[in-house]
Amino acid sequence: MSEITLQIEGLSKTYLAGTPGEVSVLRGADLTLRAGEVVALVAPSGAGKSTLLQIAGLLDVADAGTVQIGGQDMTGAGERKRTRVRRQDVGFVYQFHHLLPEFTALENIVLPQLANGVSQRAAEARGVELLALVGLKDRAAHRPAALSGGEQQRVAFCRALANSPRILLADEPTGNLDPATSDQVFEVLMRLVSETGLSALIATHNLELASRMDRVLHLEDGVLRAG
Repeated sequence: MSEITLQIEGLSKTYLAGTPGEVSVLRGADLTLRAGEVVALVAPSGAGKSTLLQIAGLLDVADAGTVQIGGQDMTGAGERKRTRVRRQDVGFVYQFHHLLPEFTALENIVLPQLANGVSQRAAEARGVELLALVGLKDRAAHRPAALSGGEQQRVAFCRALANSPRILLADEPTGNLDPATSDQVFEVLMRLVSETGLSALIATHNLELASRMDRVLHLEDGVLRAG
C-alpha cells in the first residue's frame, strides 16, 4: 500500500461570527491521503472547504484534532517548522492563478525554488521541465498577461510543484475557466499526479470532474463523508 502523505484526525474549527455567535465549520473531520491519489473535496460555498485546505496546508490552525504530513505530527509545531514543511511538502493552487504579473512564466516557477535554497541554474532547469510537462515550454518567456486563462492556471500548477511537494492542495482550480479549458487543465493535473507520484486534494463544485478522481469526499455539517 502506498505511503500516507496526509493524515487528518478529529479536525474541528469554529469562528466567531458576531450575531448570532459562533459558527462551527469543521466538527471532527477525518481524512487520509496517499501518494499518487487524487481526492475530490465537494461541498457548498461556505461549508468549510477552504478552511480544511488551509489547515491541511499549515496556513491555519485547528481548534482541535491533528494534522500529520509525511508522518510528521504538525500539531502544536512552531511557525518555523510549519513554514519549512509547508515549503518542502505542500503545493497550493487557487481558483485565481495569483501569478506575479511582472515576471515571466518561467520566473514565476523559479522564484519559490530560490526561496527554498535551490540554485538559479537548477531552478530554471526544473521550471523548464515542468513547463514542458504541461505543454508550455514555448511560453516560458511570456508574462501572465500574454497567456490565456488555461495557460495561466497550468503555470500555477507548475509553480505549486516547483519544490517537488508530497501534497498538492487545490481550491476550485478550474472555477474561473470555461468547460473546455477546465477539462484541459484537469487532464494536465491528472498527468502531473501520475508522472510525479504526489497526492492531491482538490476542492471543486464540478461534480463531473470530481467523479473522475480516485475518491470523492463530501464535507457535510463539518464532517467528511465518502461520496
